[in-house]
Amino acid sequence: MNTKKLRKDALTIFHAGIKAVDPIIAVKQHFRVEDGILSVEDRKYELANYKGIYVVGAGKASAAMAQPLEEILGDRIKGGAVNVKYGHGVPLEIIDVNEAGHPVPDEAGLKGTDQIIQLLQQTGEKDLVICLISGGGSALLPSPVDELTLENKQLLTKCLLEVSATIHEINAVRKHISKVKGGQLARLIYPSTLISLILSDVIGDKLDSIASGPTVPDTSTFSDCLHILDKYKIRHKIPTAVLEHLKRGAKGEIKETPKADDPAFEKTHNIIIGSNILAVKAAEEKAQELKYNSLVHSSFVEGEAKEAAKVHAALAKEILSKDSPVPRPACVISGGETTVTIRGKGLGGRNQEFALAAAIEIDGLEGVVILSGGTDGTDGPTDAAGALADGETVSRAKAQGLDAEHHLKENDSYHFFEPLGDLIITGPTFTNVMDLQLVMVG
Repeated sequence: MNTKKLRKDALTIFHAGIKAVDPIIAVKQHFRVEDGILSVEDRKYELANYKGIYVVGAGKASAAMAQPLEEILGDRIKGGAVNVKYGHGVPLEIIDVNEAGHPVPDEAGLKGTDQIIQLLQQTGEKDLVICLISGGGSALLPSPVDELTLENKQLLTKCLLEVSATIHEINAVRKHISKVKGGQLARLIYPSTLISLILSDVIGDKLDSIASGPTVPDTSTFSDCLHILDKYKIRHKIPTAVLEHLKRGAKGEIKETPKADDPAFEKTHNIIIGSNILAVKAAEEKAQELKYNSLVHSSFVEGEAKEAAKVHAALAKEILSKDSPVPRPACVISGGETTVTIRGKGLGGRNQEFALAAAIEIDGLEGVVILSGGTDGTDGPTDAAGALADGETVSRAKAQGLDAEHHLKENDSYHFFEPLGDLIITGPTFTNVMDLQLVMVG
């Protein structure tokens, strides 16, 4: 089993994982209408009881999630609007698709969120609102409180990303400067009935962290936000207006985000229709189909990308040396979402950095391939989903005048893998359940 076959099989397994979390299939599996009765998991809704049905949402997959709703509900839908990342829109007949900036929000996202808010202001107790949430939804619902500007929010997001704050920490802060995050969208929708279909892109599928939990109770507080700023020592870096707003909230001068006892959640049903573990299990099934001995390492991989890569490279070495914890030919599968502390001035993303760090660790090993890729098809501010590395990657790069250690230090993984032809380019996949990592040992 040579390296060429391992690389080919790794890509096949990766794509099988993505296919398993196709948003159109996921919606149809959880959302059905028969004889005027809408069934969503164990709940049933008699559609004749509702004056109108409205669809709103945000995230990289929200437009694709809306497609089957138009097919299922047709002209029962009275209006709708979803915000997606640039390039992730799909043609819809009834529901408006607004493309906007991600991960840093922009004016298009602000305009799209305002449209959603205005649409919800038309709804009442006799209406049904279906909310479509997926990864990226937080940046794509950028409606700051009145005393703050979009520029304030952009700078805050940039500061949190640069210090590698976790997604839970970033979202906690964003909830408390927003009109819609942290359960506040549910508050806007109430007293309408709300069904929220959610494609999870956070470790552990915590509902209040996915897209900053716009339709679920918020467990974080203004005081938590100040602790996060202190943890990363960035109080002096964020806009003064944001800091003052958070301070006022911690003092009780601003209303907290809605908690579990808020009446807004009495008529709310939140359902996760897809998550990373589904992609991981599908990847495992494909690996077994290709005659690999498979092992799911974890779907909770997080932390610094280059450190996580070392752990996965160590697994490869263990398998090579002792046929443990799984015998060869082996495929070890992981999922999750790592972070990158940016110290250089290069171009890349967490998956490409993972692959580059792995390449250094497995340099010279025969019959080892490591892949890391984002299920959404994008990795950081690049057009790649991730990258592939094998035992010859570093030497092939050296022959082209590329220094792996230098590129890692400069966070320049994209320009390392691009000339090698080792970037994974999928284009938008219209889904998003974090990342997949594969360790292939022949």
